[in-house]
Amino acid sequence: MMKSVRIAWIFVFVSLLCATTKAETVLQKDSVAALMKRVAAWQMDHYDQHHSADTNWENGALFVGMNHWAALAKALWGDNTYYGWLWKIGQRNEWQLGGRMYHADDIAVAQTWLALAEVYGGDNRLCDPTIARLDFVTSHPSKAPLDLRNQRKDNFDRWSWCDALFMAPPVYLKLYLLTGKKKYLTFMNHEYKATTDLLYDREEHLFFRDARYFGKLERNGRKTFWGRGNGWVMAGLAEILRMMPEKKKQRKYYVRLFQEMSCRLKDLQQPDGFWHASLLDPASYPAPETSSTGFITYALAFGINAHLLDRVEYLPTVIRGWQAMCSAVFPNGKLGYVQPIGADPQKVTRDMTEVYGSGAFLALGCEMYHLAEK
Repeated sequence: MMKSVRIAWIFVFVSLLCATTKAETVLQKDSVAALMKRVAAWQMDHYDQHHSADTNWENGALFVGMNHWAALAKALWGDNTYYGWLWKIGQRNEWQLGGRMYHADDIAVAQTWLALAEVYGGDNRLCDPTIARLDFVTSHPSKAPLDLRNQRKDNFDRWSWCDALFMAPPVYLKLYLLTGKKKYLTFMNHEYKATTDLLYDREEHLFFRDARYFGKLERNGRKTFWGRGNGWVMAGLAEILRMMPEKKKQRKYYVRLFQEMSCRLKDLQQPDGFWHASLLDPASYPAPETSSTGFITYALAFGINAHLLDRVEYLPTVIRGWQAMCSAVFPNGKLGYVQPIGADPQKVTRDMTEVYGSGAFLALGCEMYHLAEK
């Protein structure tokens, strides 16, 4: 018995040593920071060629990653370049949101506007449009069904697709923390759980993109679970858990979901380090896909740093994910293999890029930097 115990402890020690040694060869702070600088610079230089309104969701996702990078750059070097870039974009839009009152995509940018309000001393101008929007929605909650198979015009007035769990909930939580008004937290918890009850497959521990994908199968006969869709959920959970106070009883719900999905997604990583467009049928979509890989790896790396995931168990997965993401960066800083805007698994090529892919990379890079510090 004692011999078995000793062998088990030796195995744990060797596993930890191997993981640590491999991490040291990959996680060099200077190289992580240099690559993030290159990706951020390329995206900033090409941002205005994107031809998308600043307040669109895809830019909102970029800004989340850029905001993480801005905070790190300022803390390390006193560099306000990235905060200045975000401020300029917010200011030229007068801190407004997208035009649709209830649509989750149209408040994604508020995650960054509210963060900047804190950075720049709680300037009410940055918060007022978001407060007005969320006050209206919480006072007049939509009664629309969450099931998109109903084909009603108001189907998207609630969080009826899994991407929405990245776009909207962190805004409600952040505004609760800034104002102390519990109605924002209550609304977030209620709507989040309603969406999860509908779209979360409790056997596969993955999210359907929306109810229209119930019963749809891939070529291999497996259920259709979109890589980036589940990446949206994981990254959204990371943002929620980053902000949710430890003492809040609701936190346990999000921790449990985060850990359950993390365990499943770890096992679905492909040998090349990527998660592909289709999680259960990667062979039908053999090309790498960096938006799903970036968001998933970001969440797992955050989980390690926040002591929500076991370092020995998850570090090799995170290392492979980071190496995979690095391999998709062109010498000029462009991130390739990003699946275009969509709602389900699609083919992707190396030349394809989108701003939300860069946002995922920058958020992930910050967590990798913190891992390297340790």
